[in-house]
Amino acid sequence: MARSLYDWLWQHEFWLPPGITWEDMQESEDIHYPQPRDLLLSIPFALILVAIRCAFERAIALPLSSRLGVKDKQRPKAQPNPLLETFYSARCKNPQEGELLSLAKQSDLPVRKVERWFRRRRNEDRPSLSKKFCEACWRFTFYIIAFFTGLAVLHDKPWFWDHRECWTGYPQQPLLPSLFWYYMLELSFYWSLVFTLPFDVKRKDFKEQIVHHAATIFLISFSYCANYIRIGTLVLVIHDASDCFLEPTKIFNYMKWKKTCDSLFMIFSAVFLISRLVVYPYTVLYNTYYYSMEIFEPFFGYYFVNALLIILQLLHIFWSCLIIHMVYKFILQGTMEKDMRSDTEESDKDEEREKVQEKERNGIRYFSNVSSTSYIQRNGAEPLNSRAHLTNGHVKER
Repeated sequence: MARSLYDWLWQHEFWLPPGITWEDMQESEDIHYPQPRDLLLSIPFALILVAIRCAFERAIALPLSSRLGVKDKQRPKAQPNPLLETFYSARCKNPQEGELLSLAKQSDLPVRKVERWFRRRRNEDRPSLSKKFCEACWRFTFYIIAFFTGLAVLHDKPWFWDHRECWTGYPQQPLLPSLFWYYMLELSFYWSLVFTLPFDVKRKDFKEQIVHHAATIFLISFSYCANYIRIGTLVLVIHDASDCFLEPTKIFNYMKWKKTCDSLFMIFSAVFLISRLVVYPYTVLYNTYYYSMEIFEPFFGYYFVNALLIILQLLHIFWSCLIIHMVYKFILQGTMEKDMRSDTEESDKDEEREKVQEKERNGIRYFSNVSSTSYIQRNGAEPLNSRAHLTNGHVKER
């Protein structure tokens, strides 16, 4: 059964244009083509990248955050409470009003204290500022290396300047060692992001990130097996270009360098919108959809790779809408709005508001008592409860 599944999966009709079979893709001493088994190397390489990342964050990024004044906010901790902790872990992290009332009765606590406990408990699970800083430093370092590696690999390649060259001689295009290692670097990095996804900073577009990583890994793997190496390298360089500006924007935001952060955000927005909404559709989508048809007729691989590329473009549009909204707010307000994907803390504003309200109530009572006492003392009168009111409005001393 496994053999039948293997034979069905690797039918040349799925992967290669009409008229080309796997026999035409046989390697020789001088000519090497992409082999599906090569993709297995990306798994150990991804684990190596995870180890490098851990060492980088501990040895470089974390000390750097301290030197640059990135300090974690002191968060009040939730008091140990087995009942509330069980509900938090097993059922819900943000209970509704009815659940809060029920938990308050069971734990013999006021509803406000139960609500405050859940708020503080949620904040304990949120990543610290130093963790965000370390993650941004690691990604910035990788994207810079990957982007300039891609430029170094592609600057002398003909398809980098003439996109029709992506299909010259396809699929019998030899695999150069530089392209192989560039592909392995990028694929291993995205596998490493999948491995660390449960531990990384979770943002509001967490589901979109999962779809993005899955589509990217499938796209890189399929393009490698079907020898779409040339078009794949263009996709990788285009994506890395804007990411090189996104991560330093986050870094300066965590450092509270407001003006530098705003300037980098505007540069990132321009690069992202141009590269993802203009360069990518023309260089990649138009290339794979139209130029490839000058060489061969449509087949399964043609439709499949275009479907993956369109999924990426839809994600580009989703993120572009968020960025355009932030730019619009920036133009109106003169300052960059907080990252809409970030999960903000609740405790500071809510608890401070409660404290202010409590102080105001206490202050009003105190002011009322002090005013009444001082008025009485100044006039030498007795308290009002020791005086009798007459119907005509006059007061008679008792």
